[in-house]
Amino acid sequence: MFSACMRDCYDTCSIVSEIRDGKLKVRGNPSHPITRGFLCPKGALLSKWFHNEERLKLPLIRDKLGDDFKETGWEEAIKIVAERLEETIKKHGSESVLVYNYAGDRGVVNYAFPLRLFHYLNTSMLDYGICDRAGQEALKDVYGTAVGMDPGNLKNQKLIVYWGINSFWTNLHGFMLAKRYGLEKWAVDVLKTETAKRSEKFFQIRPNTDVLFALGIAKAIVENNLYDREFVEENVYGFEEFVKYLSTLDMGFIVDETGIKEEKIEEFAFEYAEKRGVIHIGYGLQRSLIGGDAVRAISILPALVGHKFGFIYDMKTIDKSYAEGAFLRNRPAKRIPQIKLAEYIERGEVKFLYIYNSNPLASLPNQSRLRRAIKKNDVFVVVHDLFLTDTALHAHVVLPANTFFERLDIADSYYHRYVAFNEPVAKLYGKSNSEVTRLLARALNIKNPYLYERDEEVIKKILEMNGLSFEELKRKGFVKVEEKERSYNTPSGRIELYSQRALGRGLSPFPKYKPLGGKGLQLLSPTWKMTITSQYHNTYGIIDPNLYINPKDAEKRGIKNNDEVEVFNKYGSIKTRAKISEDVPEGVVVLYKAFWPKLLGWNVNFLTTDDTVEEYGNGSAYHSTWIEVRKI
Repeated sequence: MFSACMRDCYDTCSIVSEIRDGKLKVRGNPSHPITRGFLCPKGALLSKWFHNEERLKLPLIRDKLGDDFKETGWEEAIKIVAERLEETIKKHGSESVLVYNYAGDRGVVNYAFPLRLFHYLNTSMLDYGICDRAGQEALKDVYGTAVGMDPGNLKNQKLIVYWGINSFWTNLHGFMLAKRYGLEKWAVDVLKTETAKRSEKFFQIRPNTDVLFALGIAKAIVENNLYDREFVEENVYGFEEFVKYLSTLDMGFIVDETGIKEEKIEEFAFEYAEKRGVIHIGYGLQRSLIGGDAVRAISILPALVGHKFGFIYDMKTIDKSYAEGAFLRNRPAKRIPQIKLAEYIERGEVKFLYIYNSNPLASLPNQSRLRRAIKKNDVFVVVHDLFLTDTALHAHVVLPANTFFERLDIADSYYHRYVAFNEPVAKLYGKSNSEVTRLLARALNIKNPYLYERDEEVIKKILEMNGLSFEELKRKGFVKVEEKERSYNTPSGRIELYSQRALGRGLSPFPKYKPLGGKGLQLLSPTWKMTITSQYHNTYGIIDPNLYINPKDAEKRGIKNNDEVEVFNKYGSIKTRAKISEDVPEGVVVLYKAFWPKLLGWNVNFLTTDDTVEEYGNGSAYHSTWIEVRKI
């Protein structure tokens, strides 16, 4: 049977699954052109996740936070949720209800179908900003879209630059695809990652200087006439103005700030222009207060060397909006910025939280503030999840979810152009998001037929709307969505080096460098290789909670390898062990993100800032966090 890995991951692997001797067995679909018949280390352990004994089997209820949970039946649990939902809307209005979801499960139906109910009820909706939002807005400023190159076209390229992405951990199939196609690999990063160690060239820039490094490369390309003149004349808007802007930038200043010598900047520029490199822009680098400008600057480089869409960032292949059903609303939605959830709760604007596909009490920043807000304010919390997560521990009602191995769905990818089929392999516990939505609609006595549409009907309609065949997808396990002729959805209809869209938001028409500084050491919190945000910590148990620190910073603080240390700032304090590493530059420390506080006692998000990049869609700024460390 065909399955699709629904995790929040670039690769969206096609899987061949079966039940053998009562146990789930999985392997990569050997026919898939991108994921190519092998699974990442996380995917290879999916059977352990599926069969985990800690999966919730019955709904849990309690009257107030702090009370013990008691198990109950589905009928009673759904009745409690429906009654409290009606009561909240009657007392506080529909906008006091917020559905909080994210990409913990990316199945098209499982992700979107519950939103139909909340659209019908005209509740508040989430304005997503936790992951890649600033970069999306930045790319729209330049290209009119965040959708870049089809990675299948890498076979026609010579060079890929991994800029701010540890692809070997987070996009393993993409990394191996580039290797299979024989591309030269470069890395640009603050940290010497596993990707950097496996790349032919590594440019280790100082933190927060991506903007300057990219502009320095652009300056070298332009001043040495390395750019594709014909392409620029036909496809680029504001080139002359951009050239004048570059002339105001001092290369000596760029060298001093980035830590990259001028000859290395020129080496990058000359070889990059000659090989017309593609740049895979990571999500991590734009989770900072200057992340939007960084992505704008980086994205200009492929245009200078003649690429129409020479970056990899996001991918959208099918229109999935029918599954969400925003047409069920009768007034525009109030959108609550994802990172500002605690603020809206504190202001009394959220009285009912329905959470699925997400574990915000592990993944959101400034955890102490968020937990305090939920406990101190009158918020009724419902969580639909596989496990008793940190978020579930702050709920009044917890509903058991099922896995993607137990339901029908389809999944697209935000990396490649293939849609994958997912069929049920077995049934253990819990209900899908769409099943629970139908139960709630029935308990609320809603008659609208869109809230009772079967999963298969939704899938078939979406595929039909996109010109795809359900039968072909079911037979093959995946289908490719061919790329149509593309244009630039910008005011000029061209790639805008002088961005009119940015100007309209009160920003500079060019990406600007803004030095960032804080007290102590800058804290970076990237993804750990064996988790996807908080997922798999409880099932695989393979985590790395250590603080990585440069030898010079450790010496200044009298810290030796494996010493127990306290890491602290104005947001909170945690205790862990220090690991001294040359892979981390001076002035920077690393703690991997979003392990389960209920298991570890803390996670990095008790330290991270909940500031947002307001001018770039209220994107998150996790990496604009500073801390201090002391030996215990």
